[in-house]
Amino acid sequence: MGCSACSRLHPFSPMTMASATLGQPLHKPIFFKPTSAISCSMVGPTSSSSSSSSIGSDSPRWNNPIPRHPSPSTSYDTPPDILRHWIELQQPLASEDRFTVASYNILGDRNASKHKDLYLNVPSDYIRWGYRKRVLCEEIMRWSPDIICMQEVDKYFDLRHTMEKAGYVGSYKRRTGDSVDGCATFWKAAKFRLLERESIEFKGLGLRDNVAQLSVFEMCRDESRRLVVGNIHVLYRPSRGEVKLGQIRFLSSRAQVLSNRWGNAPVVLGGDFNSTPQSAIYKFLSTSELNIKSYSRRELSGQRSCHPSQVLGVNSESSSVTVMDRLLNDCWTDEEVKAATGTANCDLVMHPLQLSSSYATVKGSSNTRDSNGEPLATSYHSKFLGTVDYLWYSEGILPIKVLDTLPIDTLRRNGGLPWKKIGSDHLALVSEFAFSRRTEDDEPAMPAVLRSD
Repeated sequence: MGCSACSRLHPFSPMTMASATLGQPLHKPIFFKPTSAISCSMVGPTSSSSSSSSIGSDSPRWNNPIPRHPSPSTSYDTPPDILRHWIELQQPLASEDRFTVASYNILGDRNASKHKDLYLNVPSDYIRWGYRKRVLCEEIMRWSPDIICMQEVDKYFDLRHTMEKAGYVGSYKRRTGDSVDGCATFWKAAKFRLLERESIEFKGLGLRDNVAQLSVFEMCRDESRRLVVGNIHVLYRPSRGEVKLGQIRFLSSRAQVLSNRWGNAPVVLGGDFNSTPQSAIYKFLSTSELNIKSYSRRELSGQRSCHPSQVLGVNSESSSVTVMDRLLNDCWTDEEVKAATGTANCDLVMHPLQLSSSYATVKGSSNTRDSNGEPLATSYHSKFLGTVDYLWYSEGILPIKVLDTLPIDTLRRNGGLPWKKIGSDHLALVSEFAFSRRTEDDEPAMPAVLRSD
C-alpha cells in the first residue's frame, strides 16, 4: 500500500504512506481523490530550480497567486436577534502577527434532504441549497477569516467559485464509501502560502469512511511564522466512541509529525468532533490521554444526553436507559481497544499534542458558555442541542478573541437551525490568534529531504 516517495518524506511515519500528489498550481484549488489511508505532498521553501529538481520537471513549484480581481468587501448586517459579539482576552498579546481561523460544519445538501425529520421546525425555503449557499457565504465574508475549515461539504466547486472571488484558495477531501460530502480548507492567498498538505482516509486504518485534512502554512509577510492546520469531521454515531478516539488520536499524531518537520510549528485543529464538552473524548483532547476501561464505549462522546427535550428540561425519560446502557456495555473487545488506542493490549489512549480550546481560553458569559467555558450549543436541530465543534490550539499561539455563540433562549425561540441568516444547523466558530513565540529559528528551516547538498 505504500510508496517510495512518501516513505522518504516520512521516514518515521507510524504507517505506510500513499502516493504523493504534487505540482498543481494553487490558483486552481486542490481536489483530493479518495485513494488511500494517507496522501501527502510537500512544497519546500526553496528556489524554483532546487524545487523542480526535487519533484521533477513535470511538477512546477507551487505558488499561491492572489486573484487579480478580488471582489470588493461587502457589509452584511445581522438581524438583532442573532447578533454575535466578539469577546477579547483580558490581556491580549501585543504580537503583530495575527490570523483568524474559522471552523464550520455547513450542513451538506444531501444530508439536509435525506434527514428532513431533523428540520421539521425550519421553513423549507431555508433548507434549499441555493438559499443556504448565499447565506453561508455572507456569514463567512462577514467574519473574513484567514483560514476556514469546513465540514460536510458536498458542493465544493459551487462554493469554490464564490470563495475565489473573495481571494481564497481551497483544497478538498471527499469521504470514502457512498457519502458525497467531505472536508474543505480555504485560506487567503494574500495572507498564507501552503507549504505541505496531507489527506487522511480513516478507512485505511479500519476507522470508517471519515476523512481529515492537514495543511502547513507560512505567513506571506514573514516566512518564519508557520502553522499546521487540521480539519476533521469525526464519526457521528454516538455509540462508536472507540472509532472517534482512534480518528482523533491519528489526526493528532500526524499533526505532530508535520509540526516537527516544519520547526515545531504551532497547531490548530478545527472541526466537528461529535463529542460534547462534558464527555470523556473532550477530556482526552484537553489532557492528551484517557484510560478507556474507565468508561463505557457507548457513552464516550456524551451525545446521547443532548436531545433538546433533555437539555431544555422537558423530560428526563432517557436517564434509566443511559444507566442500563452503561451496565451492558462496559466490556471492551480487543478490536475496540485497538481501534481506540492503536494496539489491542493497551488501555491508555494518548495523543502527542498539548491542546487547549480557544473558546475555553477566552471566557464568555453564562448566557452562552458552560462550566468548561465552551459554548452551550454549536448545533441545534430537532434531535440535538449542544456543542460538538471546537478550535483546539497548541503552544506557540494564543487566542486573543473569539466570536461568541448564541444564548440557548435565542436558539430556542426559533426551534432549530438553519435560520434566515444562518445557513447551517451548526454555528461557525471563529478565533483570532497571535503568535506567542518564534519557531526554532528566525530564518525558516528546510526539511532535510528538500535541502540542497
